[in-house]
Amino acid sequence: MDYKSLRVCELASEISKDWKSPYFGAVPYLDAMFSLDSIEDKYIADDGRSVVLYFLANAQTWRGSVARGVKAELNRRCKT
Repeated sequence: MDYKSLRVCELASEISKDWKSPYFGAVPYLDAMFSLDSIEDKYIADDGRSVVLYFLANAQTWRGSVARGVKAELNRRCKT
């Protein structure tokens, strides 16, 4: 699947569909990602980039092909 065209909230939906029992530390950031269109958006006092980076830091136990694709795309967005 091509994740480049998806908004952050759509990526969050893909994550939720694939990661059935997310690590508790990732859940608040995943929930916040549902309200973001891009990493440039704000979530309360945090910027979207921070929310995504905190999610990635807490998503190390999420594995598989979907995980690799989504994580790669989120990392790509954070680096640009």
